[in-house]
This record gives sequence, C-alpha cells and structure tokens, in this order.
Amino acid sequence: MLKKITFFFLINLTFTVCYSQNNLSSKNINMTKKKIFKSEKEWKEILSPEEFRILRDKGTEYPHTGKYNLHFENGVYNCKGCNTPLFNSDQKFESDCGWPSFDNAIDGAITYVDDFSHNMIRTEIICTKCDGHLGHIFDDGPTDTGKRYCVNSISINFDKKNNQKDE
Repeated sequence: MLKKITFFFLINLTFTVCYSQNNLSSKNINMTKKKIFKSEKEWKEILSPEEFRILRDKGTEYPHTGKYNLHFENGVYNCKGCNTPLFNSDQKFESDCGWPSFDNAIDGAITYVDDFSHNMIRTEIICTKCDGHLGHIFDDGPTDTGKRYCVNSISINFDKKNNQKDE
C-alpha cells in the first residue's frame, strides 16, 4: 500500500513540475523570440559608459541620484538597452530606498537570476530581451504583491503614454 501511495505521489509531483515549467516558459515566448545578442564592443557603441557599467557590468547607481527615483507620471518604463516595456507607471511606488521601486512587472519582460555577489543572497532582475541588468527584487514591498523591484534609473527610459496591458 505504501508503495502505491509513493508511486502516485511521484507521478503527481512529476506531472506538476513538468506542467509548471512548461507554463512558465510559455510566458516568455514573446520576449525570447526576438532576443538581442550584441558583442561588448557593440554595446559600448550604443550605451554611455555609465549605462554600460549598470546594464552590462551589473553596476549600481548611487541611491537617491536616479532620474526616475521620485518620478510619478503615467506611462511605461522601458529597458534602456533595447526599449522593451518593463514596468507600467501604476506598478511604481515610493519606497524611500533611493531607487525606483515597482511592485510588479509587465508579464514576460523580466528574467530572475540567483545572485550571490557581495556575500549576499539576492535575486537579480534582467531584461528578458537583451539580458540588461536592471537591479534586484526583494520580498519587502508594501503592496499586495509583497514585492519590491528595485531598479537603477540608468537602466530604464520613460515613455509617457498609456500603460501596457499584461498579455
């Protein structure tokens, strides 16, 4: 009897894992179809030295210095490297952490990467389309999502238009 229960448990677990992985990967299909690959030289020709330091070398701007830290107009925040829409203005909130903060992202726009640098355990957020470093995500957000996407202003541009709809 125990063998049967174990067998059915393992079958159910296998199905659940396969289904969830397939479901997660399907969310990124639209973004990954048009993945951008550029050499370091090509990125240096497109980006300023500071933009390159943040987006490609995974740097961080000083807190409270970014253009979009206290910016609250209606529109969309796009990746500075490839212009992919990342965050809607209605996802932004004031966190007093010194960087632009969002409680969610446009579906499929962000890739999450384990980051163990600087003797910390964090989750890095990168643009799904160009792999540009945006910042990190934390589980200390004040809204219903409980998330705080902490983003470098230098890694994004603002487009003053209607918010993107999640697909």
